[in-house]
Amino acid sequence: MADLPRKAAARTARLAALPLGFAGRSAMGLGRRLGGAPAEQVMGEIQQRTAEQLFRTLGELKGGAMKFGQQLSIFEAALPEDLAGPYREQLTRLQDSAPPMPTQTVRDILTRDLGPDWPDRLVWLDGGPTAAASIGQVHKGRWHDGREVAVKVQYPGAGDALRSDLRQLARLARTIGPLFPGIDIKPLVEEVQARAEDELDYRLEAEAQRAFAEVFRDDPDIVVPDVVDVGGEVLVTEWLDSDSSLAQVIRDGTVEERNHYGELMVKFLFEGPTRTGMLHADPHPGNYRVIPAKDGSPGRLGVLDFGAVARLPEGRFPDAMGTLIRLTALADKEPLMAELRREGFIKDNIKIDPDLLVDYLSPLVEPTLVERFQFNREWMREQFQRINNPREPTYTVAIKLNLPPSYMLIHRTWIGGIGVLSQLEAEAPFRQILTDYLPGFADPS
Repeated sequence: MADLPRKAAARTARLAALPLGFAGRSAMGLGRRLGGAPAEQVMGEIQQRTAEQLFRTLGELKGGAMKFGQQLSIFEAALPEDLAGPYREQLTRLQDSAPPMPTQTVRDILTRDLGPDWPDRLVWLDGGPTAAASIGQVHKGRWHDGREVAVKVQYPGAGDALRSDLRQLARLARTIGPLFPGIDIKPLVEEVQARAEDELDYRLEAEAQRAFAEVFRDDPDIVVPDVVDVGGEVLVTEWLDSDSSLAQVIRDGTVEERNHYGELMVKFLFEGPTRTGMLHADPHPGNYRVIPAKDGSPGRLGVLDFGAVARLPEGRFPDAMGTLIRLTALADKEPLMAELRREGFIKDNIKIDPDLLVDYLSPLVEPTLVERFQFNREWMREQFQRINNPREPTYTVAIKLNLPPSYMLIHRTWIGGIGVLSQLEAEAPFRQILTDYLPGFADPS
C-alpha cells in the first residue's frame, strides 16, 4: 500500500460494510441451522469469519480504523469466552502489525521534514519497517554519531484518514456494538477522537517522550528511549533493543514473566505522573517492550509511543482519586457520596442509592483489598458483564454517574491497564503500588 487510502468514500464504504457483513453471516447461519447444522458450529464459524474481516479491515485501513481496533484489543479479556476464542488471535495480531508503505515514500517524507541533508545525519536506514502502527511505521537506522535509532514516519494522509474513520465509526457505534457484548463502543470511539489531534503532532509527542526519558534514565526497571530529532511527520528516537512486546507475553509467556512485566507496567503507569506530571495514556501491549537481562535476572520494560499522554493539571493524579478508592474500599458511604459530588461524579440533582453505589464501584477497588491480586480474564469478564447488564441493580448507578472531563483519560487508561493485566493473568502488588504513588490512597491516620 503506497499510503492510507485517500478517497473518503471508499474508506467509509469498507467501514460501513462491517456490521452488514455480520448481519449477512448471521442470516446465512440461520439457514444452515434450519438445514440441521449444530448451533455451536454455525456460531463459531460466524464469529471466526467476522473477526477475520473486522480486524483485517481495521488493520489495512490503518488510521482511525486501526487505532480503534487497537483500543478494542485492550478489552479482549472482557469478551464472553464463547466469543473471545475466535476474536483473540485477530485482536492480539492487530496489536503488533500493519501493512507497510514503500521505501521511496518514506525517503520523500524524510526529505520534506528533516531537510535534503538528512542522509548526512541518518547515515543508514533499513529498507523495510520493523514495526507499524495506526498512523505511522518505524524503521531502524543509524545516526551519524553511531547510535542506532528508530525512525517513525507518519503515513501520508494519516490525519485526514484518522478524522474521517473516527467520524464514521462514531456513526456505526450502535451497529458495531453487538460484535462486542459487554463493551460500550460509543465512549471508546469518543475517547480516541478526543486524543486524535495530539497523536498526529509528533513535536508534542517528542516533548512528552523527552520528559519521560529524562526522569527514567538509568532506572533499574523502566527504559524510555530519548528523542534524537523530530520533524512535522517524522520522529527519530534512540533504538530500543527488544525482540518482543507484552503481546507476545500474553500469548506464550511463563507465569513468572506475566507477573514480572505486569507489575512493571502498573508501576510505570502510576509512577510516571509522580515523576513527570504526565500519564502515559495508551496502554495497549504493543507499546510495552520486553528487554531481557543478560545475566538471567528479571528483565526491564521498555515503553514506546508517547503520542497519547494526559498532562495532569496539578502535575500528579488528583488527590480525590486515591481518596475515592480508599473510601469505597472502606464502604464509608456518606464521605464517599460527598466526595463524588464535590468532584462532579454525581450531579447536584441526581439521587443514588449508597449501597448500590458501593456495589457498583467495588470492582475498581477489589485489587487493592489484598497484598497481591490475581488478575484474569474470568474476573474481568464478570465485572464488565455485571456493570453493563441492564438487568443488574447496579446498572442504574452506571447511567446516573457523570465522568468529569479531567478524569476521562485517567479512567480510560485505568480500565485499559486492568484489561492488559487480565490478558496477562498477572499477579501484582496493586495495593502497595497505589500506596506508594497515588495521592490520597494511603490511610491519612
